[in-house]
Amino acid sequence: MACLARLKEDIRILETTFTTTHSRFQILTATVDELTCRFVGKDGETYDIHANITETYPQMAPIWFSDSDDPCVVDMVGELANTEAEHFNILYQIKLLIEGLCRLHDLEVPAETDVINSELGARALLKKESGQVIHQQRIAVKMNVDPVSEDEGDDYDFHYEIEDEVQTVEQKDKDEIDGIDVENLAVLERLRENQRQSYLKGSVAGTVLATNRLMKELKDIYKSASFKNGIYTIELVNDSLYEWNIQLKKVDNDSDLYNDMQQFKEKEGKDHILLSCTFKETFPFDPPFVRVINPVVSGGYVLGGGAICMELLTKQGWSSAYSIESVILQISATLVKGKARIQFGALRNQYSLLRAQQSFKSLVQIHEKNGWFTPPPADG
Repeated sequence: MACLARLKEDIRILETTFTTTHSRFQILTATVDELTCRFVGKDGETYDIHANITETYPQMAPIWFSDSDDPCVVDMVGELANTEAEHFNILYQIKLLIEGLCRLHDLEVPAETDVINSELGARALLKKESGQVIHQQRIAVKMNVDPVSEDEGDDYDFHYEIEDEVQTVEQKDKDEIDGIDVENLAVLERLRENQRQSYLKGSVAGTVLATNRLMKELKDIYKSASFKNGIYTIELVNDSLYEWNIQLKKVDNDSDLYNDMQQFKEKEGKDHILLSCTFKETFPFDPPFVRVINPVVSGGYVLGGGAICMELLTKQGWSSAYSIESVILQISATLVKGKARIQFGALRNQYSLLRAQQSFKSLVQIHEKNGWFTPPPADG
């Protein structure tokens, strides 16, 4: 909790020091996961810069990227990742960012940066004093003497609490990533680094909003009970956040589809239904496009080509509040409700992206004209 509390306090300091009306540097939005700021140049030009704060912060620096095409700004922002470990703190990173941008534009550093300097100075002094007391304590233990006198008891208690806090922070950092196993945590870190490199090279895929939301969705999935219990798995195609392969591994045990999946495993050695899920740059305001890749399925509201007949997956029925996990679980339930059956021996080339897109487009046009029909419960 101490680590998170410190980050929240740092964000509060930044928001109150560099408000959205500041003439040179503004904190536009800030949470414990991401921060967006704006630098105002000499002639009023603006540069929006973003930071992703990872689960391993402050052991790792925030990942920075800029919307600007100016190579000097892009290079300067990229250098923030190359600072020393003791400078990974968000306050220090913002200080370096402001100083670098002002130097680049031949401007004076805003006086408000003194607030950051004062805060960082106070923390450095406190850390130094804490280290000295801990060092004295260890020496005293080795010499078998009382490390402090009775008159200094209050000061000793104070520093002992600081040492405990440091230990608590280290333990909390471990606890905060325990919800995601090492392999999936590595995936998230690799995606963040790829994202940063793409921004530095100017070859960005997608939008900041869509990318950030998809990162959050993936992180939430890695922490979810359904994922950990093997109900489904996720694989990113070519490490792209915008194209997922989803393996549905478990469905209702009382369904015919469950029995078919057992046979599918025995006959073909596959224990899942493979779905493709692709996202537009306009996500989460537009729904993902989901289709079945294999096996070939009849019923279950699966259309020709593998598209899925669900109002939820149309622009009309979609809501940006929906989570991807809820969509996956709803698709699983829809397959069972629609009495889906695996077509053993069916031609493997029946499903394709083009055919799925065409059938889904036709579906949407029909329902836009006639509306959506919800069958009564007796129909399943």
